[in-house]
Amino acid sequence: MLWCDGRLVEGGTLPFDMGDRGLLLGDGVFDTALAVQGRIAFETAHIGRLVAAAATLGYPADPERIRAAMRALAEGLPLAAIRTTLTRGSGPRGLAPPAEPAPFLFASAAPARPGLFFAPLRLLPTAIARNETSPAARLKTLGYLDAVLAARAAAAAGFDEALFRNTRGRVACAGTGNLFAWIGDALVTPPAEEGVLPGIVRAEILSRIAPGLGLAVEERPLLPSELERAEAVFVTNSLRLIAPVAAIGTTTYDSAGHATVRRLSDGLRAAVAASCGVAPDAVTP
Repeated sequence: MLWCDGRLVEGGTLPFDMGDRGLLLGDGVFDTALAVQGRIAFETAHIGRLVAAAATLGYPADPERIRAAMRALAEGLPLAAIRTTLTRGSGPRGLAPPAEPAPFLFASAAPARPGLFFAPLRLLPTAIARNETSPAARLKTLGYLDAVLAARAAAAAGFDEALFRNTRGRVACAGTGNLFAWIGDALVTPPAEEGVLPGIVRAEILSRIAPGLGLAVEERPLLPSELERAEAVFVTNSLRLIAPVAAIGTTTYDSAGHATVRRLSDGLRAAVAASCGVAPDAVTP
């Protein structure tokens, strides 16, 4: 199901302007959100991030129009992934953006697999570096080719996801999510300045769930050697929620069985359920 220009469209294709800068130059941003029983989890945060990303790129986004698209697609669906895309729209040939952009908004819905929640992952470190000097590293832009290539290599090697380091060799993120490690007595995650997208679930854990559980949290640079010594590692994103990491390369972890990861998973399940106005058992593995 698609949403475009204020209406729902059956099927998976739309007429598209061949001069759209999102298509030609990757000049656009997107968001992926979880819908449970017709409600968007952490809806305000998703909309706010998309609007802020467009503003960073220099074109406007209408939050109420985004909200309408998400809600129209989520309505009546028990469990869905809602992807909302906003490009700068069409412009003259070349790199220079148009003086008066006309952004193009469209969105889609697809069934979400219940088994994706809290499922373990095996990560393969990739030699492709996350460029922490680029503003795009901290935005969910349409330019995902590095992640695509790294994911292909990880799958070919029998892994589920890629693990990115930045140009300084420090840990950045997974291919489709933020990374956390339990080291000593603290939950550690790299800050945005390390080339990290500020994820919606990441923010929930940092600002609400971990503090609510009395856990110490550190946003700081993370070295690969520290990650090897971690008691537990997990990846977060809006569809997987918390994915315990079973292995990074040849280093293995019992993250799924770690008490802290279990407590955080329970807290996140409750937060998603509250956000969607459903019972926690609607957000089960």
